[in-house]
Amino acid sequence: MKITIVAGARPNFMKIAPITRAIQAAREAGKEISYRLVYTGSEDDPNLDASLFSDLNMPKPDGYLNVYGHDHSAITAAIMLKFEQELDNHPAQTVLVVDDFTSTMSCAIVAKKRGLKVAHVIAGTRSFDMNMPREVNRTIVDAISDYLFTAGMVANRNLNQEGMIPDYIHYVGNILIDSIRYNRNRLRKPAWFDAMQLKEKGYLLLTLNRRSLIKQRNTLYNILHTLLAASEGMPVIAPLHPYVQSAVKALELPADNLHLLPPQSYLNFGYLINHAKGIVTDSGNIAEEATFLDVPCITLNSYAEHPETWRHGTNVLVDDDPKALTAAMHTLMHGEWKHTTLPDRWDGRTAERIVQVLLG
Repeated sequence: MKITIVAGARPNFMKIAPITRAIQAAREAGKEISYRLVYTGSEDDPNLDASLFSDLNMPKPDGYLNVYGHDHSAITAAIMLKFEQELDNHPAQTVLVVDDFTSTMSCAIVAKKRGLKVAHVIAGTRSFDMNMPREVNRTIVDAISDYLFTAGMVANRNLNQEGMIPDYIHYVGNILIDSIRYNRNRLRKPAWFDAMQLKEKGYLLLTLNRRSLIKQRNTLYNILHTLLAASEGMPVIAPLHPYVQSAVKALELPADNLHLLPPQSYLNFGYLINHAKGIVTDSGNIAEEATFLDVPCITLNSYAEHPETWRHGTNVLVDDDPKALTAAMHTLMHGEWKHTTLPDRWDGRTAERIVQVLLG
């Protein structure tokens, strides 16, 4: 079996790395399976820092489509055309896509129209808000996939309610947990950590990336002002992309304990998650990692793609409500946070189960 694996953004690689290792293990065991990894962006994409692939212990992509931009329609068209050429030059039997980016949808459509099998990793997640481009992407991909690999029973229920063929749905577990389990003992303390006189469990970690939140200046100000007021002077470490840093700096918040830093490498950032007193984020991936590591997590959103993080894990949803954030911070700072009950199939063997299904 020849598989083309598609990555469309940096977060995809954390979920693809375990699959590449599982395929390689199957090959070494004598199975007829191989993969080609394709990135829809460019080789010099600044989001793919030099350490990423060594941190994840995975090879770099075999091919690049060199498509980038912000217009959904233009990106969709460009990726589809380039991916057609990719498959012409490097035929595959199955195309494996992850998450719900525009690249995920575009490559899945091309593969389906060519009569190839489509495998969707992290299928069945829903926000039920069709005004979100990612909700449109994931719904389309699920509808045309031959393999629907789900992370939890809620995702299974979503797919069943939408009338998906039951034999296509495979409850394999959370692929992101494969990565954090594999790398937990490889996490590295950042070089600046001691220089800033930080202590383990003596700082809060803040991440922001949701553009809809960052564009709302007043809302963003109220959230950050609330967070800093409730932090009791504890350092708030914020590794942020440049455009987010600019938005935060423009707020002119009077806070000596807010430390804006550039994005960190995978292993350094994992260390910051693992040793934080608590995390405030708008990222579903970070909420999943925090749940596995039993670190308190406050999510600035009204829903979680993986409800297991708040049903069984350490995650709490506060949306953009300062009062809810204040209450959550009070619980966090006073050491009264709930602990994780590890969700089912967060055992680090998701990639193995995916490969077993693909091999039939």
